[in-house]
Amino acid sequence: MRVAVVGAGLAGLMAAHALVGKGHEVVLFDKGRSPGGRLATRRIGDARLDHGAQFFTVRTDEFAEHVRRWQDDGVVFEWCTGFSQLPDGHPRYAVHGGMNALAKHLARGLDVRCDSLVFSLHRGSPDSWDVKLDDGSVHGADGLIVTCPLPQAYSLLVSADVGMPDALWRTDYDRTLALLAVLDRPSAVPAPGGVQTDARFTFVGDQQQKGISRVPAISLLAEPGWSDEHWDDDPTVAHDLLLQMARPHLGDAVVIESQLKRWRFATPRRIWPERHWSPDGDPTLAVAGDAFAGPRVEGAALSGLSAADALAGVAG
Repeated sequence: MRVAVVGAGLAGLMAAHALVGKGHEVVLFDKGRSPGGRLATRRIGDARLDHGAQFFTVRTDEFAEHVRRWQDDGVVFEWCTGFSQLPDGHPRYAVHGGMNALAKHLARGLDVRCDSLVFSLHRGSPDSWDVKLDDGSVHGADGLIVTCPLPQAYSLLVSADVGMPDALWRTDYDRTLALLAVLDRPSAVPAPGGVQTDARFTFVGDQQQKGISRVPAISLLAEPGWSDEHWDDDPTVAHDLLLQMARPHLGDAVVIESQLKRWRFATPRRIWPERHWSPDGDPTLAVAGDAFAGPRVEGAALSGLSAADALAGVAG
């Protein structure tokens, strides 16, 4: 089959890998400048900071197989076994060079076309798809996997007369405002470099302690309620408020440089009970992502694999 994948985040990359491994031709389209989605890492001077997913865990044997392979490849490492004074013994994994390095690792050998905004989806025939980009070009495919956030997936599929279940396409997402700060000295974040007990932030991560930044740097992800309240603030105002909130985690450190990052579709508020969705009677289409198998790195990976299995089953 020729398969088009909309979105080159983890779900899309995992789906593409699985399909290419079975001999199918796959093209991924992503509007971003690089693959990864929320596997996002930013450089600020000599600092490197994860500003989307900060780490991931393993809860299934299926995902554990992939993680072991990534460890053998020298991409993934075990960061810690918890962030409290009494670690829970459950491994948290991080990525050498930052989370986006995992996306780049998975993208090797794949036909990933970034800076490619999918404008609409149409039926080329009852058994084929046309993917139209914003530059007017059209890419034909026998199968289609859509992994972008569900409101965006719905907007694209409407043009193809595909009706998603209301409970699925109406899924809303928490927003996240994040502050990235480079410091002149180590932060006050205790070892091993993460805080999950601050009511103002869903996570505070010391990127130097995590092992991805050569210089002191910290990422702070504001909790959803605060992010939603201040989403429409002037960016400078939101940035300065986050900087004030961050003060307890900075200690004596002085901020050398800082940036604000906005995630409109950070975390789905409702999870679809299946790992992917396909319309009845149309096995050439699968919708996947972290709103299906859980709002975690593992969930996105398993959802992408499930979508790939569905399309590969049709080809078989």
